Amino acid sequence: MTERAGERAGERASERTAGRWPALWPALWSTSRPASWPASWRSVAAGLMAVSAMALSATALMPGGAVAQGLAPASTNVLPHDLAATWRASKLPSGSLSLVVQELGGQRLLSINAKEPRNPASVMKLVTTWSALSSLGANYTWRTELLAQPGARPNASGVLPGPLYLRAGGDPLFMLQDLWTLLRDLRLHGVRQINDLVIDRTIFGPVATDPGAFDGAPDRPYNASPDALMVGFGALRLLFIPDPAARRWRPVIDPPLPGVSISGQVEWSDAACPGSPDVSTEPLITQQGITLRVTGTVAGSCGEFSLYRLALSQSDFSTEVIRQLWREMGGTFTGQVRAGMVPPDAVPLASHESPPLGDIIRTINKRSNNVMARLLLLTLGAEGGRRPATPDTGAAVVRRVLGSQGLSMPELVIDNGSGLSRTGRVSADSLASMLTVAWNSPYMPEFMSSLAIAGVDGTVRRRLRDKDTRGMAHLKTGSLANVRSMAGYVLGASGKRYVVVSIVNDDRADAVRPFDDALIKWLVDR
Repeated sequence: MTERAGERAGERASERTAGRWPALWPALWSTSRPASWPASWRSVAAGLMAVSAMALSATALMPGGAVAQGLAPASTNVLPHDLAATWRASKLPSGSLSLVVQELGGQRLLSINAKEPRNPASVMKLVTTWSALSSLGANYTWRTELLAQPGARPNASGVLPGPLYLRAGGDPLFMLQDLWTLLRDLRLHGVRQINDLVIDRTIFGPVATDPGAFDGAPDRPYNASPDALMVGFGALRLLFIPDPAARRWRPVIDPPLPGVSISGQVEWSDAACPGSPDVSTEPLITQQGITLRVTGTVAGSCGEFSLYRLALSQSDFSTEVIRQLWREMGGTFTGQVRAGMVPPDAVPLASHESPPLGDIIRTINKRSNNVMARLLLLTLGAEGGRRPATPDTGAAVVRRVLGSQGLSMPELVIDNGSGLSRTGRVSADSLASMLTVAWNSPYMPEFMSSLAIAGVDGTVRRRLRDKDTRGMAHLKTGSLANVRSMAGYVLGASGKRYVVVSIVNDDRADAVRPFDDALIKWLVDR
């Protein structure tokens, strides 16, 4: 008999005896044991009981979350045989994993270290986006407005008397083209010259952070500080245009801002394009301003490409972009840009309305956009708490919203709402419960469609691409130096839907990926 055949035979034998002998022997021992039994009989019975107890204990959770070969799982803290083997191959400690698999409308299949508080990395975005969607509604929008004093109208020369006011609304997706349209509408109202510009950011409190504090990469957009007036996530576009004749790359800053320049060089290569261009950037502070030093080698066959980098503070960036776009439109600026508040009687001149929240969370979750999630948490604080909002007031609203849904999460620690944090904590059990509540909500379609589709888009577009698993899971993933996580919904072959949450906190957390992929495939096959 082969080893695998022996395992199958053992599994069948275990299935036949499970539920009969372990239950039968205690009954015999406790009710049918006459005091007059010979000592030898009592010894034999006790031995048989011990053997039965050993058979039961063999199905308990073993080191690494595995099960004994040849035995079927007997409880939710036991991994099926194939999954157990994949977990063992990761060589991760058993205590590093928190796992929940729940059939929607059915039983819990797996629950391992489910209540342990873990750092979920970007899976924390599910908590933020669900709280916002379920409390603000899918049609909630953000408004950015340009206003003037009552009765203020541009004269024949296009000069607007008094200051122009800009009320920032905390729009998470206010892009360069949106600002251009807003200013263009102002030009259509006959305004050519702006004296002073007063920007009202008071919807949020001061939340500026050191962009390099988290991982020493201050120029990366994912480290941007949230601001009530963020234009294009506060990031410059570095456009690299190929010049095949000269075999060189020509860099362009978009938008061109005073005091920001590029130095260094990206070398040209005749090799085949390997994929995403590998270019390093380093921000340098000089007497002239900020210089972004670029280095690397890129194949000409890759064609035109762009990088996005932080160079200025959010307030400086938005100010300079407004000035630049206004100049490009033929307008003039004669005054200053300063912080302030919009008077209660100010009159709107032009406004921009964001896409609805139901669309916004698709960008947040599918692309795992950190600064958008942070702005959403602040918006929760502004709408459900008090203004100016802070991350703490936003977190308090999240707890209140979840509590109203019967979700008690005593272990929940929300730092900034994005998961880009060393201190954020939540349990797999709490996440699974929240996903179940979301599934049974009227907002389920909007929430589920915000998750990345396995093998199709978002952060899992390059995973689970075989024909059996592609499109069968909607997931949010998370990744930090010592964290790997995923959570979402999986459709099984039977038509049943499952909630899955997997979080690993360990210095070697990246080793869990084969296990997570195997877990999804196991559910798809059910």
